Amino acid sequence: MPQLSVQEESVNGLFTLWRIAASTAILLQLLFCFAVSAVAAKEDPSPPLPIKIPDEQWRPLLQHEGSRLQQRLRQEVKQRLELQRLTTEQKLAIAIVDLSLPEAIEYARINGDVEMYAASLPKIAILLTAFAQFEQGRLERSETLNNDLIAMIRRSSNRAASRVISQVGGLREIQRVLQDPRHHFYDERQGGGLWVGKYYAQSGKRVPDPLKGITHAATVNQVSRFYYQLATGKLINFDASKEMLQILSSPKIDHKFVKTLRSVAPHARLYRKSGSWKLWHSDSVLVWGPKWRRYILVALSESSSGERILQELVLLAEKILQERATP
Repeated sequence: MPQLSVQEESVNGLFTLWRIAASTAILLQLLFCFAVSAVAAKEDPSPPLPIKIPDEQWRPLLQHEGSRLQQRLRQEVKQRLELQRLTTEQKLAIAIVDLSLPEAIEYARINGDVEMYAASLPKIAILLTAFAQFEQGRLERSETLNNDLIAMIRRSSNRAASRVISQVGGLREIQRVLQDPRHHFYDERQGGGLWVGKYYAQSGKRVPDPLKGITHAATVNQVSRFYYQLATGKLINFDASKEMLQILSSPKIDHKFVKTLRSVAPHARLYRKSGSWKLWHSDSVLVWGPKWRRYILVALSESSSGERILQELVLLAEKILQERATP
């Protein structure tokens, strides 16, 4: 074999040392990640979702109205002139559900029954309709459909949403499910609620809601009820609630509620659906972390500052809920 020069031997030696160092760095990085994951898991004793509440103890959300939580929400909003003006003009609706104590759930809202345009947030109604049809045996499960449901929720894909609308039988079928007494997510006598009256496409048939003529509508009361029933395993049934929660998990759009929550609560699990179009900004999230950080937050807004306002509402909710948990 030809002998290597001193320079070549030095280069080979340095390369070998570099490979060893690189391998060591990768190993250390992996060990660090495992350690962080272990600590995070240890610090998150949260029970799995859905929460199991015996039927005889479960109550509808509106029966959990909490006067103390309601008072604190109004106080915090009143201290912020912009929020106070928008809520007075019915251009901002807010709802908080404190789930930290399953035996003492509390609900507070401002403009709870004020229906507003909510853009993509009502896609949760399409998700509900699909699972209602799974239960009835009217819709066949498939990998393609499951992928569309995930894309519709996590990435808010309009094309996926429109495909699912067609598969479940169109707009009228979604509206039938929303008005079904079993679900009761739209009621003209209670301010309307969730409504999908148009495919998520630039053109096509419109079936506006009967109350305000909105094609993609929501109220914070009805969206909060949706998440509350999911969290307690009562939306269709326990297994369906669990599956829908999985689809709502791991949101892929990092804005509004999620942008703030990933800063203040990086280890909390998030189940979320949002919507935005022009001046209308909406968001909804079920936050599931340790101790007091277990809540539902919903907001609908009509404001050019809606993105920022919704980010600030997370801090407002966290302040209220942390205070309530502090002796």
